[in-house]
Amino acid sequence: MTPLQNTASGEPLIKVESLCKIYSLDSGAAGNGNGNGNGTVNSQVLFDVSLSIHRGEFVAIMGHSGSGKSTLMNILGCLDTPTSGHYWLDGNDIASLSDDELARVRNRNIGFVFQGFNLLKRMTALDNVATPLLYAGVNRSDSRKRAQALLHQTGLGKFAAYQPNQLSGGQQQRVAISRALVNNPQLILADEPTGNLDTQTSREIMEIFQQLNREHGITIVLVTHEDDIAACTRRLIRLQDGRVVHDAEVPA
Repeated sequence: MTPLQNTASGEPLIKVESLCKIYSLDSGAAGNGNGNGNGTVNSQVLFDVSLSIHRGEFVAIMGHSGSGKSTLMNILGCLDTPTSGHYWLDGNDIASLSDDELARVRNRNIGFVFQGFNLLKRMTALDNVATPLLYAGVNRSDSRKRAQALLHQTGLGKFAAYQPNQLSGGQQQRVAISRALVNNPQLILADEPTGNLDTQTSREIMEIFQQLNREHGITIVLVTHEDDIAACTRRLIRLQDGRVVHDAEVPA
């Protein structure tokens, strides 16, 4: 099947219902949790999480370390699976997709931005941005043209031939944002995207996200532990001990 053919017009882009996640850990290395009698300990990270995110929203997910926010983000990004509950992306039940279909969803429908940038060190900025298109089967010439256009859009056009170690942290994150956009995704997931950046650079990165959301209607879900970063979004979901304890619009 073609990934994410919308079968339910008007449905939220993201819908999770009664989501739970339990990790089974070796009892010798496990921390908190309940034993199951066979040498492992079950550690539950998410408890009955239900929420919906509509197209064009800009959402921050906050919570202390261990609150479950990164686990939830991994599930939304189809990088992990829930132990129970349901996740629909664009009206499609993610649990029904094969591994190959999930890989195509991650490549074509979701753009990822990480705290550590996750750039390929031996590639130029241009080639880092173009790589997802090559995996999607786009020819090299068209991939590089699209990548160059996005680097211009994020203010890095003249740095296309630079490798990551020749760029500042803020420049590397702009490359990562360009890469996340290269396949025209429906959704951008950003996990602590300003965590390694100074205050001024963090503001500049958040201005890029705000512009993408405001002018291009891209749905963005961002994990952060910083209140001033969350204040740049339009909705705040707060997790505590694996449960949603707050979900409201961010005051203008």
